[in-house]
Amino acid sequence: MIYRSKAPLRIGLAGGGTDVSPYCDLYGGAILNMTISLFAHANIEMIESNEIIIEAFDRSEIQRFEIANSLPIDGTLDLAKGVYNRIQKDFPFTPKGMKISTYVDAPAGSGLGTSSTLVVAILGAFVEMLKLPFGDYDIAHYAYEIERNDLKLSGGKQDQYAATFGGVNFMEFYEDDKVIVNPLRVRNQHLHELENNLILFYTETSRESAKIIDEQQKNVQQKNEKSIVAMHKLKEQAVQMKVALLKGKLNEIGEILNFGFQQKKQMAKNISNEMLDNLYHVAIEAGATGGKISGAGGGGFMIFYCPSNTRYQVIEAIQKCNGKIRDYSFTKYGLQTWTVE
Repeated sequence: MIYRSKAPLRIGLAGGGTDVSPYCDLYGGAILNMTISLFAHANIEMIESNEIIIEAFDRSEIQRFEIANSLPIDGTLDLAKGVYNRIQKDFPFTPKGMKISTYVDAPAGSGLGTSSTLVVAILGAFVEMLKLPFGDYDIAHYAYEIERNDLKLSGGKQDQYAATFGGVNFMEFYEDDKVIVNPLRVRNQHLHELENNLILFYTETSRESAKIIDEQQKNVQQKNEKSIVAMHKLKEQAVQMKVALLKGKLNEIGEILNFGFQQKKQMAKNISNEMLDNLYHVAIEAGATGGKISGAGGGGFMIFYCPSNTRYQVIEAIQKCNGKIRDYSFTKYGLQTWTVE
C-alpha cells in the first residue's frame, strides 16, 4: 500500500514578512500569494522489512532506523522525522516497516516555500494513511506547529496555508496564531495575463532564510522604527495588490511590486545584495516595471512583471546574468492526497 500526496509551492506577490511573529502578533499581517505548478511530493510505502526508511530523492539523502515511536532529530531529513514524531505523539499508531520518500520540484532555499510545503505534503500522506479528521486549517496550523515549535525552525505562517489551500489568496495574520485565508475570485483572463507577464527567474543561489528572519524578528522586538514602518507599508502593498487583481488593473502590478521591493530591503540586512540589485536593474532597463525577491531574500528566485510584450526582451536580457528562467503555471488546488493499492 502506498499513500501519496503533493502540495504546490507559492509565489508571494505582496506583504512578504508580515506573517512572521512578533510583527503579526503586535500589528497584524497581510499577504497576497498564489500557488504554482511546482510541487512537494511525499509517499509513505508499507514495506516488509522491520525498519523505517526516509529518503529525499531530490537531495540524494537516505536514513534507516529501527522501528520506533520517535526518530532522532539530527539535522538530516528532519522535516520528515518531525512529522512522524508529532503524529506518533498525538495519534499513536503501531509502528510498522515503512518508507517515507519525498521530492521537491525546486531547490531548498529558493524562496518558494519549499520546506513548509514539504511538511504539508508529508503530513498529508499521514492524514491519508491514518484517515485523520483534519480540515485545511487544521493541516496548515499543524504543519506550522511542527516546523516552528517542534523543530524550532524560523519562519512565517503563509507557506503552510498556501500549500494547503492553493489558488490565489489574501491572507491575514493575527495574534494567538489566528489566520484567515480569503480566496480571491480573480477573472481567468486576468490570471492568464498575469501568468504571461510574470517571469520566474532562478538566480542559482541558495540562501539560509533563518538568519534573515531572525534579524527581522529582532528588529521588531527592539522596536526598530525603520524596519517596522517598512513592514507596515508591505501590509499596505498586499491590499493594493488585492485591489489591482480583483479590478483587473494589471498595469499597476509592476509599480506595486517595485514599491514592495524597496520596502522589503528596509526590513533586514542581506535581503538583497549587489548581484540581486544588478539583476533587478537589468530587468527594469529591458522593460520590466517591477519585481521582487521571492521568500525571505538573499537569493533563490526573483520575479519580474513585464507588461505588453516586454517579457521577451526582459528574458533575453536577464539570461545573460547567472541563472535561468523557470516555466510555471498558476494552480487552483492545494494539498492533494490519494492511496495506491
